[in-house]
Amino acid sequence: MSTRADLPPKLVGETKTYSFDFSSNLAVGETISSATVTATVYSGTDASPSAILSGADSTSGAVVSQNITAGTLGVIYELICAATTSLSQVLQQVGLLAIIPDEP
Repeated sequence: MSTRADLPPKLVGETKTYSFDFSSNLAVGETISSATVTATVYSGTDASPSAILSGADSTSGAVVSQNITAGTLGVIYELICAATTSLSQVLQQVGLLAIIPDEP
């Protein structure tokens, strides 16, 4: 099961935490056992899209968070958060992240 995550654009020069909330997909008492966030290029060119992932993801309750840094101006990245739950569900949220210019 894959759902869409709403990811606001990120300025080139900022490092920002993005969160994926799975609470509406979990049964009562079900928890996230493990999670992984991956980054690929949806539109544009970046030879190393995974370089935007800063450090490991973290999980708190039903929310998985990942720090995102830098990125290539004008590129739209596809971020996929895959979470395995205590009831062996494998859930995914997919979001598109645009990198925009730093404000003057």
